[in-house]
Formats: sequence, structure tokens, C-alpha cells
Amino acid sequence: EPAILETENIGMFMKGQDLDTISVASVTAVTTNVSNKSKPDIKMEPSSGRPVDYQVSVTVIEARQLVGQNMDPMVCVEIGEDKKYTSMKESTNCPYYNEYFVFDFHVPPDVMFDKILKLSVIHSKNLLRSGTLVGTFKLDVGTIYSQPHQFYHKWALLSDPDDITAGCKGYVKCDIAVVAKGDTIKTPHKANESDEDDVENLLIPEGVPAERQWARYYLKIYRAEGLPRMNTSIMANVKKAFIGENKDLVDPYVQVLFAGQKGKTSVQKSCYEPIWNEQIVFTEMFPPLCKRMKIQIRDSDKVNDVAIGTHFVNLRTISNDGDKFLPTLGPAWVNMYGSTRTYTLMDEYQELNDGLGEGVSFRARLLISLNVEILDTSSPECSCSPEVQVEGIPNMSETATGKVEEFFLFGSFLEATMIDRKIGDKPINFEVTIYYGNEIDGVVQPKIKGKKGGSGDEDETELIHNSSEEEMEDDGDLASVATTPPMKPVVTDNYFHLPYFERKPCFYIKSWWQDQRRRLYNANIIDNIADKLEEGLNDVMEIIKTEKAYPERRLRGVLEELGHGCQFISLASKDQNQSGKTKLDRERLKLCLSEESIGQQAKTMRTQVKKSTVRDKLKLSQNFLSKLRFLADEPQHSVPDVFIWMITNGKRVAYARVPSKDILYSATDEERGKDCGKVKTMFLRIPGKKGFGPAGWTVQSKIEIYFWLGLTRQRKDYLDGLPNGFEENRLSKGPGLPSTPPISLTYMSVKQIFQLRVHMYQARSLFAADSTGLSDPFARVFFSTQSQVTEVLPETLCPTWDQLLVFENVELFGEATELRDDPPIIVIELYDQDTGKADFMGRTFAKPVVKMADEHYGPPRFPPQLEYYQIYRGNCCAGEMLAAFELLQIGPNGKADLPPIEGPSDMDRGPIMPVPLGIRPVLSKYRIEVLFWGLRDLKRVNLAQVDRPRVDIECAGKGVQSALIPNYKKNPNFSTLVKWFEVDLPENELLHPPLNIRVVDCRAFGRYTLVGSNAVTSLRKFIHRPDKQANNWSCSDAVVKVEDDAKDGKGKKKKRKKGEEPEEEELDESMLDWWSKYFASIETLTEVYPKELESEFDNFEDWLHSFNLFRGKGGDDDDQNITDEDRIVGKFKGSLCMYKVSDDLPRDFESSMGMFQNIPSNDPINVLVRVYVIRATDLHPADINGKADPYIAIRMGKTEVKDKENYISKQLNPLFGSFDIEATFPMDSTLTVSIYDWDLVGTDDLIGETKLDLENRFYSKHRATCGIARNYSHGYNVWRDPMKPTQILAKLCKDRKVDSPQYGPGGRVKVENRVFMAHTEIEDENLKKQTDEHLALTVLNHWDHIPRVGCKLIPEHVETRPLLHPDKPGIEQGRIEMWVDMFPKDMTAPGPALDISPRKPKFELRVIIWNTDEVVLEDDDIFTGEKSSDIFWLKGQQEDKQDTDVHYHSITGEGNFNWRFIYPFDYLMAEEKISISKKESMFAWDETEYKIPPRLNLQVWDADHFSADDFLAIELDLNRFPRGAKTAKQCSIDMVTNETDLPMVSIFKQKRIKGWWPFVARNEEDEFELTGKVEAELHLLTGEEAEKNPVGEGRNEPEPLEKPRPDVALLWFLIPLKAVKHLLCDQYRWLTIKIVTALLLLAIVALFLYNMPGYMVKKMLGA
Repeated sequence: EPAILETENIGMFMKGQDLDTISVASVTAVTTNVSNKSKPDIKMEPSSGRPVDYQVSVTVIEARQLVGQNMDPMVCVEIGEDKKYTSMKESTNCPYYNEYFVFDFHVPPDVMFDKILKLSVIHSKNLLRSGTLVGTFKLDVGTIYSQPHQFYHKWALLSDPDDITAGCKGYVKCDIAVVAKGDTIKTPHKANESDEDDVENLLIPEGVPAERQWARYYLKIYRAEGLPRMNTSIMANVKKAFIGENKDLVDPYVQVLFAGQKGKTSVQKSCYEPIWNEQIVFTEMFPPLCKRMKIQIRDSDKVNDVAIGTHFVNLRTISNDGDKFLPTLGPAWVNMYGSTRTYTLMDEYQELNDGLGEGVSFRARLLISLNVEILDTSSPECSCSPEVQVEGIPNMSETATGKVEEFFLFGSFLEATMIDRKIGDKPINFEVTIYYGNEIDGVVQPKIKGKKGGSGDEDETELIHNSSEEEMEDDGDLASVATTPPMKPVVTDNYFHLPYFERKPCFYIKSWWQDQRRRLYNANIIDNIADKLEEGLNDVMEIIKTEKAYPERRLRGVLEELGHGCQFISLASKDQNQSGKTKLDRERLKLCLSEESIGQQAKTMRTQVKKSTVRDKLKLSQNFLSKLRFLADEPQHSVPDVFIWMITNGKRVAYARVPSKDILYSATDEERGKDCGKVKTMFLRIPGKKGFGPAGWTVQSKIEIYFWLGLTRQRKDYLDGLPNGFEENRLSKGPGLPSTPPISLTYMSVKQIFQLRVHMYQARSLFAADSTGLSDPFARVFFSTQSQVTEVLPETLCPTWDQLLVFENVELFGEATELRDDPPIIVIELYDQDTGKADFMGRTFAKPVVKMADEHYGPPRFPPQLEYYQIYRGNCCAGEMLAAFELLQIGPNGKADLPPIEGPSDMDRGPIMPVPLGIRPVLSKYRIEVLFWGLRDLKRVNLAQVDRPRVDIECAGKGVQSALIPNYKKNPNFSTLVKWFEVDLPENELLHPPLNIRVVDCRAFGRYTLVGSNAVTSLRKFIHRPDKQANNWSCSDAVVKVEDDAKDGKGKKKKRKKGEEPEEEELDESMLDWWSKYFASIETLTEVYPKELESEFDNFEDWLHSFNLFRGKGGDDDDQNITDEDRIVGKFKGSLCMYKVSDDLPRDFESSMGMFQNIPSNDPINVLVRVYVIRATDLHPADINGKADPYIAIRMGKTEVKDKENYISKQLNPLFGSFDIEATFPMDSTLTVSIYDWDLVGTDDLIGETKLDLENRFYSKHRATCGIARNYSHGYNVWRDPMKPTQILAKLCKDRKVDSPQYGPGGRVKVENRVFMAHTEIEDENLKKQTDEHLALTVLNHWDHIPRVGCKLIPEHVETRPLLHPDKPGIEQGRIEMWVDMFPKDMTAPGPALDISPRKPKFELRVIIWNTDEVVLEDDDIFTGEKSSDIFWLKGQQEDKQDTDVHYHSITGEGNFNWRFIYPFDYLMAEEKISISKKESMFAWDETEYKIPPRLNLQVWDADHFSADDFLAIELDLNRFPRGAKTAKQCSIDMVTNETDLPMVSIFKQKRIKGWWPFVARNEEDEFELTGKVEAELHLLTGEEAEKNPVGEGRNEPEPLEKPRPDVALLWFLIPLKAVKHLLCDQYRWLTIKIVTALLLLAIVALFLYNMPGYMVKKMLGA
């Protein structure tokens, strides 16, 4: 089947379908405008520089494997200038914090996303010392935001910024979230712990490798040129007087910011064309977690440096993730844009130079190049310091960036209309610049050089100061004409226009740039493909949105076009040998060529597009689109953008900016810019900050302009695209001189005269411009130089003008065929009529359907169809307008040939002509029934309370009024429930007018005051379509398969955690409470909804709808989305039902209720509301210490329960309980749950609140009064509803008019031809008796299977609601988990509330340390080699630290302790956390509860008297730790490192464990090594058991342990002997023997020498 591209062909497919489904109007009732290439963007207001609210929340959970000895770590979180610190944890390498920090910002997005978030771990910081840095981790906020706004439970890898060879310094586990207003964050439910605890789960964006390497970023900065002349101000004249004339008044330097580091070049004094030739070297991880590098040229000044221009290098565009190539750029010129080049002391647009907002003029261009090398940190010569370095580099040759060519820009202003009245009637002229052509720079006398030897020099600014028609004193070269002659504007209605008529001014500029057109051509090729694709996809979405036939055919056509277009990508590889090609150009070329595969994919995808898969394929096609757009964004600039300025009286008023690639000429069509040689409509804007808000919404001027930019040598084609019939007027240069381009064009041929018919039918959802919340709208239509107005319709947001405006004698210039294909645009502006001046309410653009004189007026193009046009007010949608436009050429016979204007000739509207018959929609009769239920929450009107309100409903001129409520305070419900009226509406549902609901208050003396109003724009959901399927249900009994989930027939549940052996014994029932169910609920028992309950069930508007009533003006301030919240003045509850009035309507229902059957009565009803608030998470800190003291307040109507006494100290994740409150519907229908922060002094602050509409829940057929449990049982899982399942089922059947359920034998039950099966026995106080409750419950749980009446009933659930604060709309202040039960008072009273407070069973852990062995302790002095073991647990909790005695002078590393520790603690089974309450400091008012994981820390210390010596540690998680080894020999390091392979045990299951565990520490290579072993015994007892058999601490009574060694106290004098014995006999045995032997020998020799003389004498004398 062919791909349809045009709506014209739809006729071919209409055969065989009932024409009802495709009315001709529905084919074109499209809510966008005609997709025409040359339509400008309607959103006038610049959005980039405007500040927005952001909130960054960081939770620091814990840190692990910190490198260092005996540390007291704390974590510092730093964003930009703001720093926040966690508390300090003493002597641990794995501290647990769980602290939450919030940072609030109000800045523009660009500034926010460039901020760097830095996590650093510091140790031993106190008041006196700043502490030492362990390691840092940084990423920019933009990276977090582009994830889905958050990282959850991820590990940040710390590295040492000062030593890049060091490797990992530890990990910090944290959650980071960034939200702007209106963003929501999904909190992932508790994933399985093992994943989160795994340090592999790193905090890095997807696609970034886990192992990041260090790299050096070399940014070379060569030179800059084109800096603005800063010598036009008074200051400059003063300076000139001192310094002398010839100095340039700017001292530029370049500053680069990247990943939180800053580098700058040297300052070049007084220089407009500085040459630096320096490179800045950054050392940073690769890939960096920072998206952009900010390069700024700044002017150095004694007082303050100002930015001259800023450029951002986005690293993603200059590298490729797939490791194809590292970031590389240039050497290439980058252009900087900013404020105007006029230099004044106070530059009003200074922030534009800092890169905020769109630049309004060229500032400078800078020649840079960037490359990256990955460092090999293991190699020895890589000892570079990570500081930013600046080094000199050699100069670069002139031609390295490409050959300089002369470019020629030509253009002509064909029309300038819609000039803002505020500008005044002074003469106006336009200036066009492409850096060349700037008047102000022309003050410097141009240095005029002939083109000798073709040396294209950059300095050629051959400018002419005024485009007067004087002779140019140049060598036959043409000069530039950059401005149009000034002209006085002429008034049209609300705007001025310039009277150009036949004579159109032109401009032309010569400029010299490096010839890098190839880059622009490539971008154009891809952009052209992408534009076509985008347009096609918009069409497809439109077809789906308006529910027309065959979206899949259009999508196939789009994909085919895409496949076809992608062939042109290969053009990109032309002229590769050109000079100035950079590495990036080559890499991008490869990328482009590889993307040709998109074409292939598109072709294969085309075959897979089916009606069912349209939406998925549409998503995939959008991925193609974003890929193409990404490729088209060229990071290396060449020719700067063109700026058009409107100047009046010497002042620059408004500008427009045209990317040079859009108007660049190429001989090949695909490469040519989309606006080259074409007439383009442009709207001029106010520059800078002034354009924010309402000022920026008015059009400053609308111009029709023709552009051509190309090389001078291609110039022969520059007039080709102009409409035919223009003749050029040139400057006469005298004979023999070359001719110049024309300075104006005159239209010579026959004028084309047209008549424009504008059919304005209606508009809807307009902006509320008056304080009543309504407007008095009229529309003003501009075409060419004419404008007309519709009539004003008072007090409505949905005007139906039904009016034809005829513009006679419109003169258009151009060739007939061109005008037919691309007519000029029509601008429609909507205003609100006020006594003074009309307020602007929005604008939209349209293109007419054109009929030339020789064409026939008839289908398929005529008469034109009404279409919806989106109306914009600034950047926000402000409604839509239904209209049609036709442009008819007046032929030679005058108007006689035009089709007659035929319409209903009602003369009562005077001269106003209605929309003619062929165009206005076909009407038919509908009946609209209205259910009036009641009014809620009405606010005061003009300080008076609303007392006797009434509701008026109006649609298309007809309507109905409700009964009057006699006393709103007593009963806000209506007495008469249903009324109806009949009205003529279009057959095509998309064209239905809105229905208006207005509430008026009847005051004394028959006065009426408008309270509020609401326009229901789409009535489609209220159209009653008679049920065709009602009788398709088979009448035989269908058996519904019910999967038997989590029921073993008993009330018991098996609870299994991942990673535990299945053959575990049944959990002790007495240990289970509601919390175990809650934490296991993720598996089976309770539904935990991650958001509000109503969002899962369509706001419970199954039959009762709430319509918000608005009043007051729409907001004009910066935050346009808060407007509606503040304008709500109440709610109307009711419903609508509309259907065509035809004869075959069933008349069997009682007429009083109409279509609304089975509706409960709306009499007041008393209800007991039981609110279970389980807990709040991530509350916004309210106190200075970064914590809050929250308590709950619950309000319903006038009743308020404040639980102020039970506030929870210093907790951001508090647990609450249940609250009962009595209410009467309808008076109290909204429940507000607020969390306040308790303060000792002053009033308590609101942290956040959430509102629930309980009335809709109560009456909903989803039965939201009390959630239905999965099974019927007792204990902590008790059935909460006062009605048993059988009663509920019987009542449901009765209410829905279904036969009551039939219970059969063998566990079967039959309801409405559906059979359900289930178990029947019940465990009831050990009495096994048969009941049907389980059966009934099974039916209730599967009520959505019942035909006709079935729907999902609300299960037992927990809902998560965001807490909001009125001052910070749209930004979550935390979340609250809760559920609500409602019990009517006229039924049986419910049982007591469930106890949801967590039980904290008391436990006692007894740890006996028997021995240690092979403990490695470095101690220099062998004589004081003392060692003690000091053991404590509860990470970070210093109070509970206990230590053994000291085993002195252990030299072998063996220590015998026989020492017992006793730790009592409260344990939260369900959360697996220990609960500790303690005062935070001496001055704390009360205790704070901390929750920490149960981890036992065993540490061996070297007890040294003087310094805090080293320790070795092992940490055991009591829930999951390896079994101890039987002997010291079997105890190895594997027990710690290969945790996955070993069986894990939990002390809470095993109760008693004895064994050997290893101590490990990290050595220099960052690997684990075994540093000792400990033999310990762990014994866990419950509190009661511990009381029954007490034991003593240490070696005390009762049950003392025997002493391991002789009493040290008496033998102190033996200790040195022991040490000596050990030294001599064990360690240095051979050495001792050798020494002794040597000493003996020495003694013998000495004796010999001593005695020898005596003996000699004796012998000699013979004595």
C-alpha cells in the first residue's frame, strides 16, 4: 500500500468504510498548524537565561574501605560555594552516617548544571585543625539531572586529587537527587541488599566504564581577534589623554573552567588581536563526569575583570563514547557571542557575555585546540602534579585552519511590518552584520589594502560609515552596504510598518573567513534529513492524537523518506584534501558515514510498522531524530552567525540572529542552507534580560527578508531565489568600473492582487486576563500590511466568534506559482478588551490555502477545513483557536470570479458576517445530562463568605441551572441531582465547543456574584456510547483461574530472602508483626504504591468528577506554572453525560435520573476515618543542624489532631502511628496530613503537607473505604473491615444488580456466570470449621474478572504521597507512607486500630574472645612490643565500646584473653537495624534515635602509652557473615575476600557460633593481606533469656572464665626476664650462641695477654 503523504489521497481509502468514522473535517482538524518549512517559531521569549528553582538532596549513607590508619572520618558535601558536613565517627575505616542534606538554588539552568558537586572525606577535623583530605569525588549537577534526576544507593569512588598514582581511596555510598520545579523522582523500592552493598555498584552515569583512568587535557590557546573596540566611552577618552592616542584599550586573557579547576593564560596588555600561544593542562579522570569546559576571554582590570565572551565546549560532541576517539578539537576558530559591541561603562547585557542567554552580537573569535591523553599511572615517569599548568607552545602557521576566502552576503528587506508602537515614529533603519558590517567598529578608519597576491588578510574591515550613495574611494573593489536607509514608519491599527511598497532596500557585505564550508554543508545535509523526519513524525503524532485513520501508512512514508534521504550523507566525504582539516573533522566524517546505516534501519523498520506497533516504532524513529540532530551540531565553527538589528534614532531596539549555515549557498541542493536564496519571515526580539516576561511577548517587528551567503566567486547566482519580477537599481560608478550589487530592488511586473478570507470560528482554554478569572477576548489578524479585528465577546475563556473577516486588495509581490506553494504567513493575536488598553493574551501563526485565478474552487482543497492552532503566550501554551484561512487571487475580471460568500444571512449581527456554510461544521442535536452533586472548599469572594451558591452550566449558547443550595455551611450538596438540556453540536467530536461551569452566589436584593468558573475543554470522556458489547459475554459458566498466591491454606506465610538457603526453619510467629509484613510486602502481602493511590485509580472519578473552579488573573510572573494552583477557589462535584438525541434511544429508564443510575443519595453521612501514617522519608531539614523534629497534624474540616507531644527528635525519616478522626461528608471531605517541625521556642514550621479527597474515595466503586486483604486471618494480619468478605460480596452484588453469589461444595463459588475456586478451611482459635470467607475473598480479589460490573477493588495497600509546601510549589519536601480506612457510623463499629508501631525486641550479644594468633604489629622497640586487643561494636557508637585487658609484651603475636563482652541492644527485626537513643550533645534537649546496621567491630590494638597506635580490624555483619574456621590453621584470608563462595550465617538464626576469623588490612599495593586471627565465640540471647542466666563481663562472676596466664601484677619484675629469655632462646638463638662463643674466645685471649708477662717473668727468673 502506498505511503500517503498528503491528506488529498485519503479519498481513495474511504470506499468500504462507513463514512461516519472519517468525516472530511476530521481529516484536517489538526491541532498544529500547516507544516510549512518557512514558519518561524512562535515561542518568542528566550528561555535560557531565566532563573528556576532547584533542589539538590544528598544522603550520605556510609563509607567503606577508607585508606588510612586510625581515622576519624567525616564527609563534606560541597556544591559550588555551599559546604555541609556530616558528623565525625571515631576510629573506623567504615563509618555509617545516614545523614541527609538539602541545597536550594534559584539560578538559570545553565548555571545550575555547570555547578560541581564534590564529596570529600576528611579525617580528624576539629575546631583547631582543618583535617586531612582522604579522597574526593566530583561530578557536575547536569550529569545527575540527565540521569532520571537521581542516583540511588550508589557508591562514589574516592580518589586523591593530589596524587594520581594512588588509586582508590575508599567508597562513599550515597543518594543524590536534583529536582527542578515539577519534576518527580521515583524512589526505587528496597532492592535486594546484596546489590546495594556491593561496592561494584558505582556512582557513574550509564555508559561510563567503572574503571576510570587519569588523563591530561591539553587546551592550546593560540590567538583571538575581532575583540570589541572598548574606546567609545567617556572613560576611554580620559584614558586616552593620559596614555596617548594609539593604545588599544583592552588587556585580554583567557580563563578556562573545567571540572571545578580553573586555569588562565597570561594577560596580553593593550591588544585587540592578542596572541598567546599557551597551553593549559588539566589532569582529571577520563571520562570526566563534567559535561562542558567553559572558555572565557576576559579583560583584566584593576577593579574587576569583565568577561568579553564565553564559549562552552561540550565534551560529548567532540568525542565518541564507544571508545572510538578521545575528545579532540581543532585547531579551529570558535566564535563567541554576547552583548552589543558598543562599549559603555555599565553594560546592560553583561550576563550575555558570561554565556547566559542567547548572544545578540558577535564578540570575538578564538583559535584553540584540545586533545586528551590517557595517563599510564603505573609508569614511573608519570609523576606529574595534578595542578593546572600553563606552558608556552610554538606559533601556528596561518593556513593551518584553512585557506582564507572572500565571502559575500547579500540580502533584501521585502517587508517590515508589525513594528511595536512603543518604538515611536522616529525614522527606523536596519543593520546587518556578520562581524564585518558593524557600524561601530567602522569608527576606526579602515586600513584599505588592495588584494595584492591574493593575501586575504583578516584585517579587511572595508566598511562604509553610512550607506549614503557617495563614491567609494577604493581600488575598484566593491564596499559593503550594511544598513538600510532610515525611513519613517506608518501606522496600521496596532502596529507600525515601513512603507517599502515597490522599492525594496538591499544590503551586501564582503567578509573574509577561513574556508571551512564543508563543516556547514555536512550539518546542512543532516539537518535537512532531520527536518523532514521531524515534520513527518509530528504529522504521525497528530494523526494519532486526532484519532484519524492510518497513522501507520504515514509513518511508513516517513521512514521511506528517511531511508531515501540518508543516501545523501555520503556527500559529506567530498573535498577531503582541503587545508585546515582537523582530526575531529575526520572522526566526525566517519561517524556521519556510519550513520548512513540509519537509512538501512529505517527501511527494515518500515516493513515492521503495523497498526499495533505504531507507537513503539514512533519512539524508535524519535531516537533516529535525536541522533541526527546530535550529529548536525558542529563543534568547530567557521563563519559566524548573521545578526539583524533594528535601529531607531541611533538606539538598538531589537534583533534577530540567523545561523550562517542556514543561508549558505552550495551548488548541490542537499548541502544548501534551508533559507539560502529564499524569503524568510523573521520576528525581531528584545535582547537580554529585558526580553523576559510580558515585555518579550510583543513582536518588536516582523520582517520578510531574502538572504544569500556564499563565496564571492559563486556570486553569479545570488539573485536566483528572489521572486520574479524585480529589477535591480545599482549605484552608478561611471563607465568602465565593475558593477556593484544592487542597493535596492524595484518590482516592475504586474501586481498580484488577492483577497484573504479569514474564518474565525472559536477558541478555547484561553488565558484568564481579568480578576474574575475570565476574559473579554477578541482577535486581531495581520496579513501583509493590513489588519482586522473580530468582535469582542464578554466574560468567556471559550469565545465562539463565528465570524468571517475579508481583507480586500492585498498586494503581494512574487511569482504566482511561488505564492501558491509558500504564501506569506498570517499572524493572529488575541487580546483582552479592557477599559484602558487591551491586554495581550497570546499569538499564533497560520498559512492560508491559496487559489490562483485560473484554478477551480472545489474539493479537495476548497472550501478549506477548520483547524486547531496552538496559541502561545511567551513560552507557554495559552489555548487553541479553530479557524480556516483562504487566499484567493483576483483575476482580470475583478471580483466576479470569486466564489460567493454564502452564509446564514442573519442580519441581527449587523455588518458581521458569519463563517460560510461549506466551512462551518455540520451540527446535530445532542442531549447533555448534568449530575449536580455538591460544591466543596469554596473560598471567600470579596471578603464575604459564600452562602447560597448555584451552578450554571452552559454549552454552545444553551444551558441549565442547578437548584440553589439554601445554606452552604450546613449542607453543600444539591437537592436535585440530575437535570438536562438539548443543544446543537458539531458531529465531529474534535470540534465540540467547551462546556462552561460557573458558580454564582445569590446575595441579597437579587444580586449575583461570580464565585469561580471552569471550562471543560474536551467533552469526549463524557459522551455516552451505548454498550454494544453488553451481550457478547458467553452465557456458559467460565472458570476463572485463580493463582493461589502466598496462601498455604493456613494463615502462615513463608518469608524467604534472596540468598538464603531454602531449607530454613519456619520463622517464629511471635517475632512477626505488621512491619515484617510491610517489609515483605514487596513480595506478596500488601500492595505498596510508589505514588498516590488516586493516581493508580484515575482519581476515583469513576462516576463522580471534581471540577476545579478558577478565579482571578492568570499569573504573569516568572513561574508560569504556579498560576493555576493559586487561582483555585473551590470545587464543583458532579458529572456530565451527553449523547445524540435520536428516536431509537431506550426510554426504559426513569426520566428523573437519566443515564445516572445506581447513584447513592447525597445526604450527609458520618464516617470514622482512621489514618495510618507509617513513616515519612527524606523530609526537608527544618533546623540549623540539618535535621528536623517532626510531628503529625491531621485536619479534616474543623477537626484537627495535632500529635505535638509525640514529636520525634532530630529525625528526617520518622515513624508515626495511627490516628482516628470523625468526619461528616459532605461538609468535611478533604483530609490534610501535615508534618510540622517542633521548636522549643517560637512557632512550629510546616515541613510539608498532602491533601486527600476522601469523599470521592468513599463513594468510588473501587471500594476504597478499607483495602481488601489477600487472605482472611488473625494475629498481626487481622481482617480490619467490620464486614466479613461474604457480606461485602453480597452487598456488592446487590448494589450492582447482579444475582447473589452461589457457594458450591468443594470450594467453588459462582458469580454472574463466573466460577471461582479456592481453599475453604480457616484457622479459627484451633477450631477447624468450614466457612465461605476465603471463597468470597477470592472473588473480591478478582472482582475485575466479573463481566459488565467488574472493576479492580482496592487491595490492602500502602500509598506513598509527596509532601508539598505552599511556598515551594512543585518541589517535594519529602514523602509520607500511609493508608486510610473509612467506616460509616451507621454500620457495625470496626475493631481496634492495628498496631503499626515497630516492635523493638531486646537482645543481648555475648562475645568471648579466647585467643589471638599471628597478629602482625609493627613496633620498633622489641622491648616494649606490647599488644592488647580492644574490641567494640556498633559502628560509630563510642559509648558502647568495651575493651579487654592488655596482653603485655606479646612478641609472637599470640595473645590469650579469655574475655567476655556483653552488649544489650534493641533490634528492629523488619528493618534489620539496631535502634539507639542518645543525646546528641551535652546541650541537647532530648534524645535522638539512630538506626544503624548490626555490625560487630573487632579491633586489635597495640596499647602504647604515648601515641594512639595502629589497630587491625574485622567487621562482621551479624545478619550475613562467614562461619568461623575450626582451627587457627584453617582460618585464611579467603574468608573475607571470597565472601560469595562461602556459606553465610546469621547470628539471629544460629544463636551461637564459635570459630576463628581473620584480620585483614590493605598493604601499599592496595591488596588485602592477613594480619592476624582471632578466636571468638558469639552468643545471642533474647532479653528474657539473658535475665534468666546472667554472666559477668570480662572474667567476673557469674560464670567466670579462667585466667589465661599467671597474674601479671606480682611478676612485673619477671617480665624483662621473660622478654630476654624469649629473645635469647627463641628469636636469636644462633646469634646468642655465636656471641657467647666469641666472648669466651675473647676472654681466653685477654686472660692470656694479661697473664702472659707475669708467667714469662716467672719462667725467666725461674721463680
